[in-house]
Amino acid sequence: MNARLVLTLFALLSAGPAWAQSKGQLRIPEFSALSDKASETVTVTLDANLLGMAARFLSNEDPEQAKAKKLVSSLTGIYVRHYTFETDYAYPKGDIDGVRRQLNAPGWSRIVGAISKKENTTVDVFVLIDGEKAQGLAIIASEPREFTIVNIVGNIDLEQLHDLEGNFGVPDLEIDTGKKPAPAKPPAQEKTR
Repeated sequence: MNARLVLTLFALLSAGPAWAQSKGQLRIPEFSALSDKASETVTVTLDANLLGMAARFLSNEDPEQAKAKKLVSSLTGIYVRHYTFETDYAYPKGDIDGVRRQLNAPGWSRIVGAISKKENTTVDVFVLIDGEKAQGLAIIASEPREFTIVNIVGNIDLEQLHDLEGNFGVPDLEIDTGKKPAPAKPPAQEKTR
């Protein structure tokens, strides 16, 4: 046997859990051929090790970053693919449908489904529930000139999920948690003398 092959097999086998796919993690194509066609590309691939390293750069002093840092500590992966094109449907809809088919597996439930025939857009949000906990979240949004796939894996508190928006490539998720936003505080009034 070739020594390089033996070393490669040993490395793969010793990787263990890091090599295995986590519960709630989708098989998302790399879409590497689309990078040349796209006018804008965002690719985020953060497993548990990389999330831990990236979380160290979030400030405990900034309240928003501190919330995101706390949430990230319970996650095992964040995967984002976003592509924008200059022409309609320059991307393979079949690959996106392949990701959607994975969400038919037991445990996954669609919590948001929005279709606009006028704008030809589709947005689906799925959650993987295991017992009482959300273990995975998937968002697939497509329109004629762009598509986005977001997969968040780990112990997910949907009420805290908004804290990830704008961090690690996660877009505005627009998930309604049922809570009403806190009323805006009135501006401070100046004291008159």
